[in-house]
Amino acid sequence: MKVAIYGQYYQNSTEPIIRDIFSFFSRTGISIVIEKQFLGELYEKKIITGEFQTFSSAEKLSADFDFLVSIGGDGTILRAATIVGSSGIPIVGVNAGRLGFLANVQKDNIEEFFRIIINREYTISERTLLGVRCEPGAGSTDLNFAMNEVSVSRKDTASMITIDTYLNDEFLNSYWADGLIISTPTGSTGYNLSCGGPILTPDVNSLVITPISPHNLNARPLVVPDSTVIKLRVHGREENFHLSLDSRIASLTTDTTLTVAKSDFSIRMIELPGQTFLKTLRTKLLWGEDRRN
Repeated sequence: MKVAIYGQYYQNSTEPIIRDIFSFFSRTGISIVIEKQFLGELYEKKIITGEFQTFSSAEKLSADFDFLVSIGGDGTILRAATIVGSSGIPIVGVNAGRLGFLANVQKDNIEEFFRIIINREYTISERTLLGVRCEPGAGSTDLNFAMNEVSVSRKDTASMITIDTYLNDEFLNSYWADGLIISTPTGSTGYNLSCGGPILTPDVNSLVITPISPHNLNARPLVVPDSTVIKLRVHGREENFHLSLDSRIASLTTDTTLTVAKSDFSIRMIELPGQTFLKTLRTKLLWGEDRRN
């Protein structure tokens, strides 16, 4: 078995997690390959010693890995998704962050869950991705897909922008707002949720269009089929605006037309027994708990 490891170092919580993971893989004889920059941080912190095979986060992984371990929070998994790309390698997230809707392996039971994984006693959750085409081109090659959301927002101005929005070439609305979010089901618990959008379960074949601080309060989030092709044209007082795909940002001019559509491949997330999406919602959002006192 061959496993890729990618992560970010958090001073207060990551060290014992990393030691437990490396100890488990060492005892079970599993071959591990570590992302080069992350390995450098581990050497610098003197958490591990010895020689390891490495890979670069700037290159896509080959499909011969059994799975990738992401150590960090949900943001780390989003970056790991860009490394996995269309290879089909499943991702399992070990939560060293805070909220963690995607990173569902907790630090208290790492060995138990990894034994389940190497015995292949898990299910796969297919996560929809969004692709973006810019006309004229954005001049960037890494802004190719998003696992959480595609968003446009104002740049260098306190004024709102106007986003003309078309669904399958039919005009929907001109949103006068700070921006607009197009979210996948996975991303519905992220930026979309904080802007008042609905939560979608990961297996729903839908997308959410959510305005960011709209001027008109009757501009509400809209759920559309994930087969919808969404076109956006942005204009305002400034000549530029921001395009964001998860944590990757580009500055575009207002003569750019954006076409957002579902990608032809998905990201495969490992789902462990007992770690369902509904349980995560109850736990992370404190549903059913009374914290008033």
